[in-house]
Amino acid sequence: MSQMPQQAAVPKCPSCEEPLESGDRFCGACGYDLSVVPARPEDSPTLAINGAVPAPDGVDWPVARDSDGHGHPAPVHAAAELPGTDSGGSPLPPSPPPPAAPPSAPVGSPAPGVRFDRPGEPDEYPLQAPDPRLTAEQAPAPEPAAAPGPPVPAAAEKVCVACRAGRVDDDGYCENCGHAQPRERDHMEQESGPIAAVSDRGLRHHRNEDAFSVGCTALPDGAPASVAIVCDGVSSATRPDDASLAASRAAGELLLTALPRGTHPQQAMHDAILAASHAVNALADEPATAREQAPHQNAPACTLVGAVVTAGLLVVGWVGDSRVYWVPADRATPPARLTEDDSWAAQMVAAGLMNEAEAYADERAHAITGWLGADAYELEPHTASFKPDRAGVVVVCTDGLWNYAESAEEMAEAMPLDAADRPLHGARVLVGHALDGGGHDNVTVALLPFPAPPQGAGSA
Repeated sequence: MSQMPQQAAVPKCPSCEEPLESGDRFCGACGYDLSVVPARPEDSPTLAINGAVPAPDGVDWPVARDSDGHGHPAPVHAAAELPGTDSGGSPLPPSPPPPAAPPSAPVGSPAPGVRFDRPGEPDEYPLQAPDPRLTAEQAPAPEPAAAPGPPVPAAAEKVCVACRAGRVDDDGYCENCGHAQPRERDHMEQESGPIAAVSDRGLRHHRNEDAFSVGCTALPDGAPASVAIVCDGVSSATRPDDASLAASRAAGELLLTALPRGTHPQQAMHDAILAASHAVNALADEPATAREQAPHQNAPACTLVGAVVTAGLLVVGWVGDSRVYWVPADRATPPARLTEDDSWAAQMVAAGLMNEAEAYADERAHAITGWLGADAYELEPHTASFKPDRAGVVVVCTDGLWNYAESAEEMAEAMPLDAADRPLHGARVLVGHALDGGGHDNVTVALLPFPAPPQGAGSA
């Protein structure tokens, strides 16, 4: 998919997205007080990091199982030798150039092994999540209300995201302006040591069906390891939000448990995908009475993509169309996409039945051919290992982001130069990039600096 057009130049209300006239102090549609809207912060990148990554001293991992069919892990590669190998030892297809903008995938009956994750969406839903580009420090402090205005909420009480003054009642509505508050999963942010992730509902979906899991641990020799799992619920399935949450938690927990025990990271990633699959499959085990009452429900499903970063090794794993990108910190060498989509278009190109332009112009282009769920046609976990020769940032994201930065070059251009030092800021900027582009899907991204910094390091 090609990059989508940017947001219109006409200013819009940050609450309801209605266009504003020059000089407006309040939104004519919802009455939002525009005086509390802070100016958009400008990115102030630090100097790029340069220099090659030294080879690791060597970690004595046990022999990986079933990685290449011979009881050994698949070979690792220098950055110039991307795109590496999959879990069967076969080379991945080269990263394709950005195709022409394809039409939206239709809603209809999928062929066996193909799933359409593009159900019809209303033009708009009320109440957007807080702008991820604004940090807590940049948000304006609530101004004291003039008498006889509403009482200023106590510090321990939840403050309305719209008027930033009223108290939120137990039903989730502001007692001052009556605005409904976003749900917990509408916008999520997390830092874990040197890595960070941000997830946002977007501007069109009525809920966030993405989920992530990030964490840090140590290998048996004490070397640090960073882990990120990102899952995207299949919207055409039942309970996609539960599926993504269950998968991300199961995969993340297995990685953080297996790595300290000495399991090779590539084998641990393979096992994590299987654990995530079992967790999603378990959601389909409902009593017979429940199925009788809802006969049209299908099995919960989601996609998964993840990365493990150590002192000198990068391992990725995926099922579906979420992606991992590699962006060198010095930007002196080209960035790269490290995963190949499980999609109809990718299969047609790989089989030599269509060229890029033909495949992505087809109405079936974005139908996924791999997912986690009880009705999955066939589970084929993909894993690959790399050994980059320089410092960089690993981007793990759903299609809600890469729809607006599809090529590796576009992703690198959208990411701040100091993302390795400020991963949470970098993740916020990337989510903001997708929202500025239209935000037609849920948006989730995790950033992992490579190599893994020492334990205790975090964002500046």
